[in-house]
Parts: sequence; C-alpha cells; structure tokens
Amino acid sequence: MDAQENPLSDPAALPDLEPATRRIAALLGQVDDSRLDGPTPCPDYAVRELLGHLTGLATAFRDAARKDLGASTAVSPDAGLPVLDDDWREVLHRRLEEVAAAWRSPDAWTGMTRAGGVELPGEVAGAVALNELVVHGWDLARSTGQPYAAGEAELRSCEALLAPAEDGPNGSPEDGSPEDGSPEDGSDGDSLFGPPVPVPGDAPLLDRVIALTGRRPDWQPGS
Repeated sequence: MDAQENPLSDPAALPDLEPATRRIAALLGQVDDSRLDGPTPCPDYAVRELLGHLTGLATAFRDAARKDLGASTAVSPDAGLPVLDDDWREVLHRRLEEVAAAWRSPDAWTGMTRAGGVELPGEVAGAVALNELVVHGWDLARSTGQPYAAGEAELRSCEALLAPAEDGPNGSPEDGSPEDGSPEDGSDGDSLFGPPVPVPGDAPLLDRVIALTGRRPDWQPGS
C-alpha cells in the first residue's frame, strides 16, 4: 500500500476522538451528586462507577496513544469497581481533552501499544478508544436522562469493531478472526460489553451499534 492509499499517512484522514469527548464533557454539567447512585445500562455500575470508568479509560488510552506504557495501561478494566475521586469533574474534563489531543498525533496510530493490559496495534487501540467513548457516552446520557447523538463516521467505526465477522463457506469467519467479532488479541477488553441483542435491520445506526454491545437501545433507568 502506498502513502496515498494509507489513511494513517494523512493526518486529516485519521479518526477524530474529539467529538465523542466533547459530548461526554457536555453531559457532565447535568450530573449532580444526587445522580451518582443511579443505575446505568452496565448492571454492575452505578453512575459513579461509570464516571470512574470513563476517567480511567481516558487516562489509559491517552497513555496508550503516547506509548507511555505504565500502570495506567496495565490494569484490566474488570480488575475491580472503579473509584470516583472527589475532584472527578475537573479531572475527567482534563482527561477527555488529553485523550482527544493524544490521538490527533499520527504516531499514536502506528506501532504497538498497550491498553487494559493487552498489547495491540496503535490503529486498533485508537478504534477501541473511540468505541469506548461513544458507547459509554451513550451509557451516561441514558443514565442521566439526556439526549445523545453520534456522527456516522464514529458509529461506522464502532460497528466495524463490534460486528461479528461474516461466516465463510464452512461456518467459520472468512478472515480467520474470532467468531464474536472482537479483535484476535482480546483488545476490546471491556467486561461491560455483552453478547449482541437483536434489533430490526432498519433500526437507526446508533441503536444497532448499542445492541452490538449487549445493551437494549430502549434502556431507561428502572427498566
């Protein structure tokens, strides 16, 4: 593949995480302390744990983009319930800005890196980071009764990452990837994502993406 065919050679063609991070930041203004113990689409998480998870993943994927492979990139996301610190508002806003900025560097998308204790190519890590931000942004919006919309390019990236591979003639994925559609290296790494739930074929793209994570697109608190 020559430079003109490789999107990673053109910074303008790289996926942009900033819209997803800005949406999350906008949601935070409506999250007061009275909402922190409310339910989320992630059964084991209240809103406070979801916010803690967002802070942790933004930190981990910022460092993964920078190839700063330390404690933040070594911890599995299912190692324990996230803890929400008292200064979470300031810290999460800052981390969201930092992770978006880190993935604007073309170098972030090349070579190998690590996230959630898993070694993976930079371009896969970037796609996983975008997926995490889009899906958990939806989680936060639903948990706090706020509207949520994502761009088509973001959703197509998430769909490509999450969708099961098409079966080949012998009932196995044609490209040799795992049947559940996750990267071969296990880089989805998120125990908050479950088996897909069925939705109509003509459902909105956002609903189809959310369903691929095991969530009901019509989920509401108390449902």
